[in-house]
Amino acid sequence: MNNATTLLHSIPVDPATGSISVPIYQTSTFVQESPGVNKGYDYARSGNPTRATLESLVAKLENGAIGAAFGSGLAAIDAVLKLLKSGDEIVAVDDIYGGAFRLFTQVYEQFGITVKYVDASDVENVFNAVSEKTKLIWIETPTNPTLKIADIAAIAKIASSQKCILCVDNTFASPALQQPLSLGADLVVHSATKYLGGHSDLIAGVVVARDKALGDRIRFIQNASGAILGPFDSWLLIRGIETLYLRVKQHCANAAKIAEYLAAHPAVDKVYYPGLPTHRNHDIAKKQSSGFGGVVSFSLKNDTIDAAVQVVTATHLFKLAESLGGAKSLVSHPAQMTHKSI
Repeated sequence: MNNATTLLHSIPVDPATGSISVPIYQTSTFVQESPGVNKGYDYARSGNPTRATLESLVAKLENGAIGAAFGSGLAAIDAVLKLLKSGDEIVAVDDIYGGAFRLFTQVYEQFGITVKYVDASDVENVFNAVSEKTKLIWIETPTNPTLKIADIAAIAKIASSQKCILCVDNTFASPALQQPLSLGADLVVHSATKYLGGHSDLIAGVVVARDKALGDRIRFIQNASGAILGPFDSWLLIRGIETLYLRVKQHCANAAKIAEYLAAHPAVDKVYYPGLPTHRNHDIAKKQSSGFGGVVSFSLKNDTIDAAVQVVTATHLFKLAESLGGAKSLVSHPAQMTHKSI
């Protein structure tokens, strides 16, 4: 069986009723048989059967030991950063999602955590930036928004030799294309709002750990901080994941055609898409991923804000909005939208 079939049939049938759809346990608390004796659940912040099914599912998707679902992608990132303490250092990809950059610099740096930003598409940059204070290497691959590719396996070796955690934001690839834990990463995060949900109707984040010990630490933070995903959104996310492989396959096919069209357009200066042979790390992308994703970035020869605004407001099918991975095609201008905080 292929991955999609295996995944689909790993979602359990409800043993009480035979329901083929996972039940939504819309409850805040669970009745106990006697004080401290329950049926596996006591309070919905600590655990909920619908969320537990989702967390098991995303762990399978990423070939990990433990998954944890959060109320947003940034809440998932925040949980990873809470593994650190004052005096620790992060080496992070320079082409980083604007929300993550804001969290790193405007929230965590005030607590004595320093961040070095490097171009992780060159492994030597990561190697040279790591110090004895480095406790976390943070990469996106592909990055948001210029789709740089980092060699996950090579950076995992650096992290292992320095005894620090490697966390990969896998949002722009999705586990349908790339499994960073299998390449040596310790943690994977997703804005599950994007490809995993797939329908632009929920906000969610997930963290998956390669080993149980680290996963247990994330689960502790999830419960202690409380930024959990509710049961209905957990159910929506399970529903979205059921069609993940089919959707991502079509995303990739569509994006490849658009990238080729833009590459030949006289008004376009550069096209950033890992599937193009001209992409700097095209060979690395081919090696570690089974596809190149559904996002294409490009710059104009007339490199002005006015020209960019004219393009993004003149499309007929693409909707001007932040996000990705849904059924409808979107267009954005990162400098004024997702990356305005940088």
